[in-house]
Amino acid sequence: MQRESKSWEWHDGNGPVIGIALHAGHEIRGDLRPILAIDEETRLREEDPYTDQWARSCGAWLVVNRSRFELDLNRPQDQAIYCTPDQSWGLKVWSSSYPAQLFAKIYKEHTRFYHELDNYLERFVRRFGAFVILDVHSYNHRREGPNTAPENPAFNPGLNVGTGSLDRSYWAPLIDGFIDDMRGSNYRGKPMDVRENIKFRGRYLAEHVHRKFPGVGCVLALEFKKTFMDEWTGIPDMDAVAEIESALRFSIAGLQNSLITHYGCIRHKNAG
Repeated sequence: MQRESKSWEWHDGNGPVIGIALHAGHEIRGDLRPILAIDEETRLREEDPYTDQWARSCGAWLVVNRSRFELDLNRPQDQAIYCTPDQSWGLKVWSSSYPAQLFAKIYKEHTRFYHELDNYLERFVRRFGAFVILDVHSYNHRREGPNTAPENPAFNPGLNVGTGSLDRSYWAPLIDGFIDDMRGSNYRGKPMDVRENIKFRGRYLAEHVHRKFPGVGCVLALEFKKTFMDEWTGIPDMDAVAEIESALRFSIAGLQNSLITHYGCIRHKNAG
């Protein structure tokens, strides 16, 4: 029997910028596999491969190993299991009714995750006084099929920065500096197309953190358009993957400086 990995993993790092990849995972727990209807290829197309690699480039990171089709931690608990196709891009995820006892088990995982997340982030507040989360995702832009034209780029930026639940005026220096840094990065031979709240505004993780850590916790919900890979075959352009990682690494110094300059963050401080 194949050994299942931990549902998620954490690393504290040495700075106040944290990378989180909620949807990078592809694993499904063994007791759910017999009732899974969706095939692996389709599942992968709606997951966010390589976002775990980008999250780890932040130094401090949290990576979820389980598939969003098991438990979507970026949705409220009562919406975190895709029970009907309207919750999952028209896809049928389960071959039969989802057993009530499994619902309860999965919902407990959601509760456990957010409890552990709060404890994790409290350590950053004690050490640094404030923190930034880069909540890293990717999105499809050729949903009509592998041989169809991409969706209109006017409404599908290369990088969508979601700030919908932030106090935009308070965090403006940090947000604007990050967007400028990412726009200054080279991606596939030209500056990265970075826009704010065009297609996505951020979801439950951002809302939760901003509610629990007002004034000290800032979540930037990042959605990279899947131009770094073929979303239908899953084949990546590893040069493009590396360019996105390089751009995120470059942005970290600016985020740290903004936290120190504008929000009273301390560069290094031992936890009390």
